[in-house]
Amino acid sequence: MIRAFDFFREMTVAAVTARLVLAMVTGGIVGLERARKGRAAGMRTYMFVSLGAALSMILSQYDYCMLTGPWYATYKEIGILTDVSRFGAQVISGIGFLGVGTIIVTDHRQVKGLTTAAGLWASGCIGLAIGAGFVECTVVAIPMMLLSITLFPALEARVFERSRNMDFYVEFTQLSDISLILSCIRTFDIRVDDAEIEKKDRKSATGPNATFSIYLKNKRTTHAEVLTAVADIENVRRIEEI
Repeated sequence: MIRAFDFFREMTVAAVTARLVLAMVTGGIVGLERARKGRAAGMRTYMFVSLGAALSMILSQYDYCMLTGPWYATYKEIGILTDVSRFGAQVISGIGFLGVGTIIVTDHRQVKGLTTAAGLWASGCIGLAIGAGFVECTVVAIPMMLLSITLFPALEARVFERSRNMDFYVEFTQLSDISLILSCIRTFDIRVDDAEIEKKDRKSATGPNATFSIYLKNKRTTHAEVLTAVADIENVRRIEEI
């Protein structure tokens, strides 16, 4: 362990305060990036999660110190069996409730909020580490988290664009337009793996709609070319990749 961080492992008022402040700041740093993107769980949510996790771990340490110190005689007399590590375990499972609230499935079968949920869980873990005084861990973890949510999305988008598997949602005027859409798709030497057609209007749809899962046989065919070609069909009202 690095001796410079030994201060954070002390059970003093100053050390505990420093841990709580550090947990709040680190959670806020990660949450700030999510807030800039307009996510429901922003800076304050991340700060609360990290701060609460750190507080739970500090409480675990406090209970241990008291049970092996001032409360030891009473503890042995009453014979209470307790496991102070349960505080941290409950934090990890408890964050799952927040994660469920941030994950949604759209009408187009898109799953959104997974990154936010994972970020909240990781922020809670960082708070636990800080609460335990393991600050060295957060010095490494925070830059890695920031890197994953700032740099990697661009890389992920590039890989996604070059994928030969593609799903898209399209709205059109009447059901007979399906044949026009399929004819357009097949001009690109594309295999249609699945097509889900809705006859009734959805809340966000103004007419019949369909979701296609296709495979691009030609490596040079881009997703943008397919979307543009389908969008140029006269009766297509809306199209988006999912």
